[in-house]
Amino acid sequence: MTNPAERLVDLLDLEQIEVNIFRGRSPDESLQRVFGGQVAGQALVAAGRTTDGQRPVHSLHAYFLRPGRPGVPIVYQVERVRDGRTFTTRRVVAVQQGRTIFNLTASFHQPEAGIEHQLPMPDVQGPEKLPALADELREHLGALPDALERMTRRQPFDIRYVERLRWSREELQGVEPRSAVWMRAVGQLGDDPLVHTCALTYASDMMLLDAVRVPVEPLWGSRGFDIASLDHAMWFHRPFRADEWFLYQQESPIATGARGLARGQIFNREGQLLVSVMQEGLFRKLDG
Repeated sequence: MTNPAERLVDLLDLEQIEVNIFRGRSPDESLQRVFGGQVAGQALVAAGRTTDGQRPVHSLHAYFLRPGRPGVPIVYQVERVRDGRTFTTRRVVAVQQGRTIFNLTASFHQPEAGIEHQLPMPDVQGPEKLPALADELREHLGALPDALERMTRRQPFDIRYVERLRWSREELQGVEPRSAVWMRAVGQLGDDPLVHTCALTYASDMMLLDAVRVPVEPLWGSRGFDIASLDHAMWFHRPFRADEWFLYQQESPIATGARGLARGQIFNREGQLLVSVMQEGLFRKLDG
């Protein structure tokens, strides 16, 4: 398969090896650790596969406990915590080489009528006239380094920053801890709502912590920090397709004690709030 979106769907298609046990692939890539969004997306697939499929997920809360090793399969063990009249709860533990690396609790809810309101979507430029991330990188860097070229070629999402990237610390003066991107899968993901939910869960971890870094260092280039996701929470408000454009608005209310908190809101083109996200990340300053 050459289409990155097809590879993403394949990555999320877990092997069921027991009633409540699933195994996921972990691509053997030149990364220090398995991408957190992959583990979260696969864990949510495992949780969803143990439900009747009639109740969409409405929230998840997860902790990244240990870094996963690329190229080594991950086993997902699902506990069926509760099957109520309108809510279903699942707990998932991700194990790699006998060690727990991640856990997740997901809640599924049968939609009901109730209060309706939301704050408006930020007024930003649409994605059509914004450069794709790979084009913006090439414009500044020229020919991309081999590792970066491979990464952009295999990237399952088209990413377009609402504001042009800043490349020097001088450009960062006075910048607030905010970032925003338009995103969509680079190909069709099919019609299974769980696949779209898990694909967006994968995407939600890709750059949320950018908001923490924006005032400190350029987002692309050498990093001054070793960064790791600590926890991740999502609330799913409305149905969506991850292969249609969505705006991922991010901000960081605080960074202190080597940790940075980021929150995100995901909107569709019509301005409807689809998903809310929170994440805390570890930021350890690199020597030198």
